Amino acid sequence: MRTSTLAGRSSRAGELHRTAHVYKSTGHMNTQQLLRRELHEQPAESWATLPRWPDPAVAVRELEPPAGPQDSKRALRRDAGYRRLLVAADVLAGAMAAIAAALLGKSTDLTVQSALLALLAPLIAKVIRLYDHDPARLRKSTLDELPALAQFAGVMAFLALVSSPVMFDGILGPREAVALFVVVLLAQTGGRALARRLGRRLLPPERCLFIGPADEAKRFGEKLEHDNATNAKLVAHIELHHGSLGAFPEGTDHAVADARELVRRLEIQRVIIAPHTPAGGETLDLMRAFGATGARVSVIPALLQVVGSAVEFDDVHGVAVLGVRSFSLPRSSRLVKRMFDALAAGLGLAVAAPVMAVTALLLKLTSRGPVFFRQERVGRGGRPFELLKFRSMCVDAEERKAELTAQNQAAEGFFKIADDPRITRLGRVLRKTNLDELPQLLNVLRGEMSLVGPRPLIPQEDRRVVGWHRRRLELTPGMTGHWQVLGSSRVPLDEMVAIDYLYVANWSLWTDVKLLLRTVPHVLRARGL
Repeated sequence: MRTSTLAGRSSRAGELHRTAHVYKSTGHMNTQQLLRRELHEQPAESWATLPRWPDPAVAVRELEPPAGPQDSKRALRRDAGYRRLLVAADVLAGAMAAIAAALLGKSTDLTVQSALLALLAPLIAKVIRLYDHDPARLRKSTLDELPALAQFAGVMAFLALVSSPVMFDGILGPREAVALFVVVLLAQTGGRALARRLGRRLLPPERCLFIGPADEAKRFGEKLEHDNATNAKLVAHIELHHGSLGAFPEGTDHAVADARELVRRLEIQRVIIAPHTPAGGETLDLMRAFGATGARVSVIPALLQVVGSAVEFDDVHGVAVLGVRSFSLPRSSRLVKRMFDALAAGLGLAVAAPVMAVTALLLKLTSRGPVFFRQERVGRGGRPFELLKFRSMCVDAEERKAELTAQNQAAEGFFKIADDPRITRLGRVLRKTNLDELPQLLNVLRGEMSLVGPRPLIPQEDRRVVGWHRRRLELTPGMTGHWQVLGSSRVPLDEMVAIDYLYVANWSLWTDVKLLLRTVPHVLRARGL
């Protein structure tokens, strides 16, 4: 008995996580055999009656069927929609550059030729490759491309400067060119951020097939749901056990045809491959087979989960070599980070001093107890320090913690309750606005903390961190970091220390600046648990 199409079967099973096909295999299967079995050779009863096969070599689980009739051009229209929105944002930035040049220059006016600046904007963006990165990426972030946007703004300002007699019937000076650079950078950054937000709202999510272990598929699907800069959904999963897929020296055309059929039936727009063995042949076969179908292909490399992006790509007479940077920060980088922290913390304290004074006064007037809450945390090199916060709980909060353990809602290894009865009325306002963390600027000024860094753990949490993950203590803990942006109480402890480890391995000042900028909307959204 041959199976019907996946789209036809989808109406027969209502549950979200169902098995679309299951099969047994006693030997090695190559890519061609794998896909042909999946598409043609299994009885329809096998997927409908068994939610999970006890010992499958390969299982394809369809998590969400395509909506409506099959449409092979849906993915192309989706990519084109994003691109048109970005082009519109760049044209708008060029138009604002022309208007700004006319207003800033000496005796400059808008002319017909001024429109050239707006029309040239997409061409300049294309030369800088501002349209080439989004199709390959799941996470489309304007902040990550800020250096390239600064390059675009520089080219536009230089073009306006040298062509001002022709375009604007006047002269632009160096001072006006600098102002124009700032205007273009802000306009394009804001425009592209808005364009991507509109794209996430107006365009359907990218349909993704995950090839890899089930636990990784589940974890990756959850990350797609929680990442605000990603518009993608995991709709199918292929689980390959060790040895279930072998390289195929011949029959490539058949494997590609079968892969194309799977992509067509499930309307897959991106295939995400998580290699489950050290061998690279299997991954390469899958990349070639699915890449030839027109679907986007993303790979989660196991190596980069250990070293992150702290690698330099080298070429030795045609052989690709990855050079891993030294894990510890050189003395010059530590000095740069410390100077940045001291300067920013000093300015922050000067600006926040009136707010901190009013907060301290309100705390004294509304509840008994000290103004500051002091808690021992583990700092750089394992040295303990006292972390400062404005007190947001009653004075016996620590004594009452044991009786509230059963209500803990945070990820494993942490303790947090959304409506904690120990929090005072003023404390709720301080926590919602993150004002309770302002005193940590004093920790930063004293060198006990950094603006950005690994999460400062309490001693009980720190004792659970073992092995290489203890290298996270190479850097001073921070007021914010990846852990804060991701949601500090949503990420389990073991995953958080791994994130901290990669932050230390890949540190750069630009990374700190990006994390600070990403913390701003996180604070403004006033996220709780």
